[in-house]
Amino acid sequence: AAPSPAPAAPAPAPAAPAVAPAGANDIASPMAGTVVSVDVKVGDTVAAGQQVVMLEAMKMNTPIQAQQGGTVTAVSVQAGVSVAEGQVLLSLG
Repeated sequence: AAPSPAPAAPAPAPAAPAVAPAGANDIASPMAGTVVSVDVKVGDTVAAGQQVVMLEAMKMNTPIQAQQGGTVTAVSVQAGVSVAEGQVLLSLG
């Protein structure tokens, strides 16, 4: 009798994306850069158009604004950290 084939090794799990996709209530970075300031904290109420983060990219400061009003439920970054394009900066509830 022929030897039975060795069981197939389980397929490796796909690597997690480096940047989680932003949800409807998340404010994501439009570009790679460095966070200059985070202008809100958890529990703050923000209005649509309000600046929430200042981002520096290519020697230019870019204000990041809330696209909708809401209450800040999470802040994912702090001043001085580098962020990737599409990285979630904060979440609104």
